[in-house]
Amino acid sequence: MKKRGSPDFILLLMTIAWVGFGIIMVYSASSAETAHLQGDPMFYTKKQLLAATIGFVLLFTFMQIPHRLWRILYLPLFVLTLGMLVFVLVASQGTYPRSWLLLGPFSLQPAEVAKLTIVLYLAAIITKKGERFSTFRQGLLPVLLIVGLFFCLILLQPDLGSAVVFVLCALLLVIVGGANAKHLWIGGTAITVCIGAALFGMLNGQAVGSGNYQMQRLWCYVNPWQDAKGWCWQHVQAEIAFGHGGVTGAGFGQSIQKLFYLPEAQNDFIFAIIGEEFGFIGVILFMLSFVLYMWRGILVSLRCPDRFGSLVGIGIMGMLTIQTCINMGGVSRAIPLTGVTLPFISAGGSSLIVCMASMGIVLSISRTVSPARSKRSSL
Repeated sequence: MKKRGSPDFILLLMTIAWVGFGIIMVYSASSAETAHLQGDPMFYTKKQLLAATIGFVLLFTFMQIPHRLWRILYLPLFVLTLGMLVFVLVASQGTYPRSWLLLGPFSLQPAEVAKLTIVLYLAAIITKKGERFSTFRQGLLPVLLIVGLFFCLILLQPDLGSAVVFVLCALLLVIVGGANAKHLWIGGTAITVCIGAALFGMLNGQAVGSGNYQMQRLWCYVNPWQDAKGWCWQHVQAEIAFGHGGVTGAGFGQSIQKLFYLPEAQNDFIFAIIGEEFGFIGVILFMLSFVLYMWRGILVSLRCPDRFGSLVGIGIMGMLTIQTCINMGGVSRAIPLTGVTLPFISAGGSSLIVCMASMGIVLSISRTVSPARSKRSSL
């Protein structure tokens, strides 16, 4: 049995710190509103604590499982995820949004699980195919078909934000995995056409259950003040939150926008509350800590002696990076809003649990001792 080292302490400590900061911010962003509406200022915080508890169990469990086992375990997870994505569409009976799977008192968002599933699937397939992955027929084409299937199932919910994160994660792994540049252009063109057609349908209200809110989001991105009291209310209130925060911030717990101005401030727009309470300096420090966190995770992945572990680690850290950038960009109006949660921070059990389980796998990868390191440690 091969020797396994200790998990990367810095990465583990930073993961715990991010989860803890997220719980604190969920309480700060939601306590006043839920005290009035639910009679319990801890309403969302309790849910986040429960999700964090489950997440820590998965994190420490996955940290003990040798990451190479996921070359086998990805298959049942793949089948389960595909089944859940189909089930939420079939069993919804016309109710929207069709994104949640109810499990008694709990609910699960299959699209969140799909992000981790596609990372494990692609890493296993790319490693298995080896040099054959650079061919189109045996390498890239089967992958594109699977990614396209999952993408369409997520888009039909409809969940454009998760679908975009999903396909970008897949694209990152395909590029890192060594796909032929010519094939990437062909596949990328096909994906772009498909996404463009899907967006055109959604923007014109033709996609199932999409209505016209995607078009409204684009209008609000261009000029949120054109409908400041209607569709663009959240966009405007987020801008006001950043403005109120200024350079140094209003202080922890002193946000004004969370007091019934910014709806559901603990969810997708929690970054605006961070900006209001901690100001520009706080936002910069928050972003720098995120960059350090991602850099540490990628460094751990690159140090892994086997290709599968490196691909999984890079895919997971890429997934978190993409989702974080899309959330921050949407809330700050750098890009159009897509409704993506801020990993580890936003309220949402499915997102938090999947993020923590994913980091458990990365921490397992960090325990892999290369022959060179093992030899040095024995001297």
